[in-house]
Amino acid sequence: MNFDRNTVIGFLFLAVLFMGYFYFNSQQQQAHLKDKLRQDSIAQASQPPVHISPSQDSLNQDTVSQLLPGGEFQQFGRGTEQLTTVENNLMKIVFSNRGGQPKSVELKNFKAPDSSNVKLASSDFDQVNYTIVPAPNTTAQVSSLYFQGGAPVKNADGSTTISYSLPAEGKSIVHQFIVRPENYMIDFNILINGVSQLFTNNTMNLVWQNKAVRLQKDLSYEKQQSQVSYMVDDDYDFTSSMSSDREEFTKQVSWVGVKQQFFNSTIIAKNKFSSGMVEWTAPPENDQNTIVQATAHLKYALPATSEASIPLALYYGPTDYKTLKQYGNDMENMVNLGSGVFAFVKYINRLIILPVFDFLRTLTSNYGIVILLLTLFIRLLISPLTYKSYLSGAKMKALRPEIEQLKMKYGTDQQQISMEQMRLFREAGVNPLGGCIPGLLQIPIFFALYSFFNANVALRGENFLWADDLSQYDSILDFSFNIPLFGDHLSLFTLLAVFTSFLISIYSMSLTPDQSNPVLKYMPYFFPIILLFVFNSLPAGLTWYYTVSNIITLILQFIIQNYIINHDKILANIESNRKKPKTKSKWQEKIEQMQEQQKNMQSSQKRK
Repeated sequence: MNFDRNTVIGFLFLAVLFMGYFYFNSQQQQAHLKDKLRQDSIAQASQPPVHISPSQDSLNQDTVSQLLPGGEFQQFGRGTEQLTTVENNLMKIVFSNRGGQPKSVELKNFKAPDSSNVKLASSDFDQVNYTIVPAPNTTAQVSSLYFQGGAPVKNADGSTTISYSLPAEGKSIVHQFIVRPENYMIDFNILINGVSQLFTNNTMNLVWQNKAVRLQKDLSYEKQQSQVSYMVDDDYDFTSSMSSDREEFTKQVSWVGVKQQFFNSTIIAKNKFSSGMVEWTAPPENDQNTIVQATAHLKYALPATSEASIPLALYYGPTDYKTLKQYGNDMENMVNLGSGVFAFVKYINRLIILPVFDFLRTLTSNYGIVILLLTLFIRLLISPLTYKSYLSGAKMKALRPEIEQLKMKYGTDQQQISMEQMRLFREAGVNPLGGCIPGLLQIPIFFALYSFFNANVALRGENFLWADDLSQYDSILDFSFNIPLFGDHLSLFTLLAVFTSFLISIYSMSLTPDQSNPVLKYMPYFFPIILLFVFNSLPAGLTWYYTVSNIITLILQFIIQNYIINHDKILANIESNRKKPKTKSKWQEKIEQMQEQQKNMQSSQKRK
């Protein structure tokens, strides 16, 4: 590739595009909080026992007495909390008779930073709640009532059903949960008898609260990758959770979820909520455990009948594309494989990268090797572009002596040199952008891989060489201080990626004529320096991929330039093209007109 003015523009465009992309993904980190922050988060609930056992009510008895409902439901205002554990092969759910709902969820196949199992919806803040009218002029919060029942029932299909009830004269409420094997989705059915007696205007105002806690070693990076997601009117959308905010829904809502980098907690209405809103609060800076606290207020229209069944579901599990897609409600959109102005790259991930990655990991359990094989596949896929880029560079190299003569002839008259170069390229049949365009076309692939490695839960906890987790940065040196735009550590894979990028620049510059302009001369070396700052906190899987890709580039450059491209044949083709009649395209004519006008303007200014 010849590093003339067009190449410099290409490098500048590439650098700006990279920086713009990473800024787009992290700009929310600098946003001011829009609402007042909540009080410091409550300590997480203690580890629940495995079997049914009593525990003291977490509320003060004076507070409970103020919440006692009237009428037939008054007996459920006091009680002792009973915990019941239901498990499948993927998770362990602890249910409580207080509120008749899950109290904590533990994922068996994933580890938290402290090496314990990942826990979701396990704080005192997490709950499902709604208001009922147990007696005239009296209201009660379901989450504060003590339900009856709670004995697990094993079903013929291997699933487990657990039911809680509030029975009364002529009316009742039942919370039924179904836990299936090999499944992170919990069916949650609310069965109501006496709709008009228990609910005002036949509307349930359901409140779902969720607190997302830290599950990655890099808290700030996990916050950047987290968001509040929702499906409204069959249209998926999300908002960054890094600053406190709220979103109102005037149309039907299918689900609302709190998505962390690799996990999410979501409430789903199979028949859709009629409307609602969700608000979330970012934690104070001194809170090193909380990602976000979210509260969804969701309206559900009940039928004008005595009895009603509300089919809901609760998802607590990994934000994995294949896992979420099986539920058929578009929850897979939470897996950020490309968003915003770069949303188009998600199709590269979904149609190419993800299927190939899944196939390759059936060949080996070493994910470092999987990434290496994926890199080889991608480089093979783009090899036609790579060859065209090097071929264009060889053509430019063949014209180097004539370009040097033009520079000697016209001296400092850059405008005239540029016009003569364009004429030379046209006569020789050489496209001066031929070496840059193929490289620019590879940028979407890089952005696709950036999203892929940040969102792929399969890499979480997988080690390779010195990296103990390919989904997070690898560190060989931790600082006791933070360097702006760099971080508090040094990534070895990043150093290797930067070093190999420098080697590529050095090799490429050795194939180009000397530049008198220092900007043109040193521009190719600036990009690796940018990578040093950009890559240092990125997942080790991505920086390992980039390192392998750079090594392949160096090998290909040497082989193609020395053994594949026939330089004598290129010179012969150039001479043959010079003998052919030339026709100018409208674009070429316009460029030459602009250059001529600019030259005339410069001449006029000199005469003045």
